[in-house]
Amino acid sequence: MLSAPHRRARLAGQLSELGVERGGVLMVHASMRAVGAVEGGAQAVADALREALGPEGTLVVPAFTPENSDTSPHYRSRVRGLGKQDRDAVRALMPAFDRATTAAPSMGRLAEAVRRSPGSARSAHPQTSFAAVGPLAGHVLSDHHPDCHLGEDSPLARLHDLRAQILLLGTGFDSCSAFHLAEYRVPSPPRRTYRCVVADGGRRRWWEYEDVALDDSDFAALGADFERSPLGPGIGRGTVGSAPSRLFRFPEAVGFATRWLPVHRRCTADSLLRP
Repeated sequence: MLSAPHRRARLAGQLSELGVERGGVLMVHASMRAVGAVEGGAQAVADALREALGPEGTLVVPAFTPENSDTSPHYRSRVRGLGKQDRDAVRALMPAFDRATTAAPSMGRLAEAVRRSPGSARSAHPQTSFAAVGPLAGHVLSDHHPDCHLGEDSPLARLHDLRAQILLLGTGFDSCSAFHLAEYRVPSPPRRTYRCVVADGGRRRWWEYEDVALDDSDFAALGADFERSPLGPGIGRGTVGSAPSRLFRFPEAVGFATRWLPVHRRCTADSLLRP
């Protein structure tokens, strides 16, 4: 027997019980599949989040667009096994990023609902933009440098300074983009070249730039250690809809990751060098 769909009012209550701060700033990573059937769909979940935050609260979501890059894992997966001619055809059809209209399908239905909400804004980075709605949206999203994915010149740094909360709504720590800010804060982080399609005076062109080499492959292990650390009791846990969820603060997560990454990634690198 199918259970009744979740309703917005109940979701808002569950979010408040979990600890979502009224009048605060909240970044959300969400799996609508984990939340389950909701009366009103993803928009109702976005509305429930805004209800829990209240009129003075600000809701932030990632609006990343790996679809317009030929240096992204998304592209590599898409062209795996294709010959050069077919790869070139894929690249030729990649649309230029337009922050007003470019969708972010990889980020899920909730992120798209927030991005499309009346009054929402979006940062300018052509690959790792964020969308937000609320009084502090402009502050969070301003000056997102096009050669800084997720570092000091990105919304993540503003969210850190605001002591924003992070909600993993049915997702794991492997999707916690806040950990990427720590990658910029470790000593001498490795760098790499990125490339994507941008609009330039109404024309489409490829743009290449260098930035920190982002790697989320160990974020699940990082998050597990974060939960086991002395900071673990500060992580709120509960169910929203049908989704097991976690709620915690930006500075605690980023601070822990900044200490964790140099130790564990060095150990991994050392092990690869052994005969």
